[in-house]
Amino acid sequence: MVKIIPGNKARQGGWGRHGLRILIAALLLIFVAWGIAEIYGEMIDTNTPADQGQTPDS
Repeated sequence: MVKIIPGNKARQGGWGRHGLRILIAALLLIFVAWGIAEIYGEMIDTNTPADQGQTPDS
């Protein structure tokens, strides 16, 4: 025979504070990784603009 379970007893618990802490920590880690990638990208950038005051030799 099939046991009937009411809907409010069959549900899982909510996310609560634990889930919120995980989401906030993940967001902070994303920002740190983005910042490191930006700094690294600026360090390896070899396409620096030439001096605007000089004219190229023709």
